[in-house]
Amino acid sequence: MSLKVKLSDLPREQLEEMAAAGSEIEECYRLLGKTNANVVGQCLANQGTFYEFDHYPSGDIYDDQYGSQYYYHAHRDEEHGHFHTFLRAKAMPKRIQPAPYEGEGERPLGKDALCHFVAISMNAPGKPIGLFTTNRWVTDESYYSAEDTIELLGKFKMDHTYPCLATNRWVSSMMVLFRPQIEALIRERDQVMAEWQEKHPDRDVYEDRDLEVTSETSIDVPKQISAVRQAILSHGKAA
Repeated sequence: MSLKVKLSDLPREQLEEMAAAGSEIEECYRLLGKTNANVVGQCLANQGTFYEFDHYPSGDIYDDQYGSQYYYHAHRDEEHGHFHTFLRAKAMPKRIQPAPYEGEGERPLGKDALCHFVAISMNAPGKPIGLFTTNRWVTDESYYSAEDTIELLGKFKMDHTYPCLATNRWVSSMMVLFRPQIEALIRERDQVMAEWQEKHPDRDVYEDRDLEVTSETSIDVPKQISAVRQAILSHGKAA
């Protein structure tokens, strides 16, 4: 499924930020391509045998300055694997707190609180093919409301060289280039969760193993970059 987003309705400032992110992604591909590398391979390098469900690189990637985190792993048949993206409590405004919860499941709180944004699906050649959101139990996050999660999106940034500067900048730029789709997926996630709870009032929706993926869309980086650049041109004509 491909989520339709009308880019021409976005503010020009956001479109320009998305265009810059697209250019950064193209530059990352150029640099990695000079050695026949890709963003996934940089995470798996020197990590030994690739096992399903294990996190790569070992210990995850964390930027202490920005409180951002990601890892790569695999366990779905329709892809090679995917990146999970997060923000930790240290980067969050104190007014933003995890969604209310009265169940018996355990979730990280306080300084250990963790907000999951989206997963980026990858194919075997190391190119992104989709985005999806998940239920709380999947990533053991704290779980924040859709609007709070969306507010935190702009804080995600990876700005160091481990395991690879190009891969880190690529992940950061993907969060900007596809922000409209990510926002829509996060809102759909909460809607799906609410509808699931209504249908299964006797279950703890956040811990329900029958609900794993809560929203999903296919993506195409070159098409998104082209559409963003076209939307900017349209803004110029309208002016």
